[in-house]
Amino acid sequence: MTQLEHFLNRAEQVLARLEALLPAATPVPDWALGTAFRWRKRGGIGYLQVVRHPATIRLEDLQNIVRQKDLITQNTRQFVLGLPANNVLLTGARGTGKSSLIKACLHQFADQGLRLIEVDKADLADLPDIVDLVAERHERFIIFCDDLSFEEGEAGYKALKVALDGSIAGPSDNVLIYATSNRRHLLPEKMSDNQGYSHGDDGDLHPGETVEEKISLSERFGLWVSFYPFRQDDYLEIVAHWLSILGCDAEEVAAARPEALRWALQRGSRSGRVAWQFARDYAGQSAGRKHV
Repeated sequence: MTQLEHFLNRAEQVLARLEALLPAATPVPDWALGTAFRWRKRGGIGYLQVVRHPATIRLEDLQNIVRQKDLITQNTRQFVLGLPANNVLLTGARGTGKSSLIKACLHQFADQGLRLIEVDKADLADLPDIVDLVAERHERFIIFCDDLSFEEGEAGYKALKVALDGSIAGPSDNVLIYATSNRRHLLPEKMSDNQGYSHGDDGDLHPGETVEEKISLSERFGLWVSFYPFRQDDYLEIVAHWLSILGCDAEEVAAARPEALRWALQRGSRSGRVAWQFARDYAGQSAGRKHV
């Protein structure tokens, strides 16, 4: 082996070692395969996984949240049309339609270029990579963070703050973040937080640093939408809607009312989720009896 060949061989070995140390490129998905995606990790490399069968819930299926539906639909419509729109935080009672409303917006606007990317809280540190991956696409992307809450000191908390508006890079105009949470401020609130409040000479109440930090993340969402527990009549109306969708006639819907109330009492909740679960159980049993 000549001296030159020996040098080239050594150079190839060095380059191979350097290549192994470089971060792997994020795989690009086949965008034509779907309208919804999940951010996944394999071997430390993040990628978008196509959701083969996204939820097909419709906006008209979501009952007794008219105001919330109007706010989210209008914001999403502006976004799809390329008009100014806000990141959204949906908070409130469990099972009242927060996540379903976001999925229904995808169903409503998918044919106009809307796409949904679901990201787990544990992967929020990858938000810059996700935004870079879709920044040059012509579609409009909602990054969906479901059931979001943080404990103090979690890395995803600061990553989300930066993604919303704290980075040196400007936000991509084809990406919004929609998050749902049972907590208005996304962090646990403690009695000790109140000790940080102070009174000014003019009598104004000023929050301390701890409270300010807990409020700062939610304030980065331009649109807050609150959801509230359903009344009994609201719950029964939702039950009736789903029973009708699932093939029950008016007589069966009326007969189901007492059982629907007992079902809610056992669950300790009159949420839309509980209404949907009852309707599936009741409609399934009713159909089964007809086939006996």
